[in-house]
Amino acid sequence: MRPVVWSTPPDPPPFPASGYADLAESFARILNTTNDLLLIQGEAMVALEAAAASLGAPGRRALNLVTSLYGRWFGAWLRRAGVEVVDLLAEPGKPLAAELVEEALKRGRFDILVVVHAESASGILNPLEAVAALAKAHGALLVVDAVASVGGHELDLTALGADLVAVGPQKALGGQAGVSALAVSPAAWAKIAPSGEAPSILSLADQRALWLEQGRGALPGTPSALEFHALAGSLARVEAEGLAALRDRHRRAASAARAGVLALTGRAWVPPAQASNLVTAAALPEGISVAALLAVAPPEHALTAGVGPGAERLIRLNHTGPRARLETVLEDLAALAHGLRALGLPADAGAALAAAREASS
Repeated sequence: MRPVVWSTPPDPPPFPASGYADLAESFARILNTTNDLLLIQGEAMVALEAAAASLGAPGRRALNLVTSLYGRWFGAWLRRAGVEVVDLLAEPGKPLAAELVEEALKRGRFDILVVVHAESASGILNPLEAVAALAKAHGALLVVDAVASVGGHELDLTALGADLVAVGPQKALGGQAGVSALAVSPAAWAKIAPSGEAPSILSLADQRALWLEQGRGALPGTPSALEFHALAGSLARVEAEGLAALRDRHRRAASAARAGVLALTGRAWVPPAQASNLVTAAALPEGISVAALLAVAPPEHALTAGVGPGAERLIRLNHTGPRARLETVLEDLAALAHGLRALGLPADAGAALAAAREASS
């Protein structure tokens, strides 16, 4: 892949203080929520760590659904904040069944239930609606990492009743990673630690005191104008396309990718109902390594290796954001077929591309 040469503007115009509230309202519309929206200056890992740090307190118990490294990290942040965390581990690289979550909730009292909605690491989707119903039934705050699902999957916070939800613009929304957002319910605010002696980006109470309670004018600190102009442009594109159209574009691209991978490899990593609309994972046959396939794929390919435990033998087809188009999926399938053939495996590229085209319609 050729490097992109691009010069950033050295003196971007200031971002108007009145514009921050508009960005929050755009996120609220995307999430269909009336909960408070906080803008966090930093990529989504900062927002997630801030959520864990702010909810943490000795004596609290959390059930943490772990389907990737991201879930493991959230559990570690909660432990650092004094929470007793029970990790419910999925089969490596696979989603968790709602029945297992229900069994775990019956074994003890939990104040917090944490779930990652979609996993870009392995291309899977966790059963968020069922998990949300279980959290409500057992009186637990529901914390959702929706960074990789917002815009690519249905995410209606009013219907879900989720309490603390982290999102970012860098996946299906097609933006940059410099600003993220948190939707915070009244129930979550009641559990969030108060402000400390000095302002902290990891304190949601500080964000509330210094921005929400000040009328949502200027953000605390020194915001990067360039990042917020980029976010405004990304959210404007989402609203111009329409959220339903954006989700449908991801659904059709994912359907095409799954059909093509099935034609090439003869197997699906997970059933369609458990698969993410942002990334499709192809499991390689025994004896074929990810590194070997990537080494023989065409130089312009955009295939990547899976990330984390259970994903070591996965090749990922990325159809996220601007890449959620049939043309991109066809290019990736052709590259995968080329790599498989180069390693001596049968791979009918024509059949895979035909299956993808039919599935995308």
